[in-house]
Amino acid sequence: MAVDIEMNLKDVQEKIQKAVVKADRNLQEVQLIAVTKTVEPEAMERAIELGVTHVGENKVQELTRKYEIIGDKVKWHMIGHLQKNKVKYIIDKVALIHSLDSYELADEIDKRAKQIGQVMQCLLQVNVSGEESKYGVEPKDVDELLHRISLLKHIEIVGLMTMAPYTDEPEEVRVFFKKLKQLSNDIKEKKIHNIKMHYLSMGMSNDFEVAIEEGASLVRIGSKIFGERNY
Repeated sequence: MAVDIEMNLKDVQEKIQKAVVKADRNLQEVQLIAVTKTVEPEAMERAIELGVTHVGENKVQELTRKYEIIGDKVKWHMIGHLQKNKVKYIIDKVALIHSLDSYELADEIDKRAKQIGQVMQCLLQVNVSGEESKYGVEPKDVDELLHRISLLKHIEIVGLMTMAPYTDEPEEVRVFFKKLKQLSNDIKEKKIHNIKMHYLSMGMSNDFEVAIEEGASLVRIGSKIFGERNY
């Protein structure tokens, strides 16, 4: 059965609106990122026609392949784990890297951004759930890492990202979104040079409403728009 992207997108936007109202927030504070993992360019083009302006890719190879077709019609987000040796392929294509998780990666992004005369905006990925299967910096190591990264000239940390454990019960992961929000507030208070806390990237198809209630500004939604993944 064909996926009705228009209907799905409308449904997601209505749910975002409801969550924003419930949290007494402003709709302008929440940006939908359509996650296009395993989604072909034709379906992406349809979503763009329907008003999608930001897309997120998990794999560098997929991002570069689709970028060749779609180009600058949307803002591209790198949301998956990023290896140092792949930075050079996306540095001139993405608006935001969500998955910065080490000083070594920050250093490489800084070097590549310098080569093209840009400052690359990044989010620090934090493993607030402590799951071994998840990438991200441990909360206790965030402070030291941010101080080191703050000295780099061509990279700017503009917020935090996390991935909550997968569950059918969104309430179970609320605690992790609260923790990321608290961490963001703590960092803000420290006023570290060159470190900003504009964004919280948290919440996916199964838990984005709870994430919005807890302060998410970037929600990464794939299957609720494009249908269940076909691996």
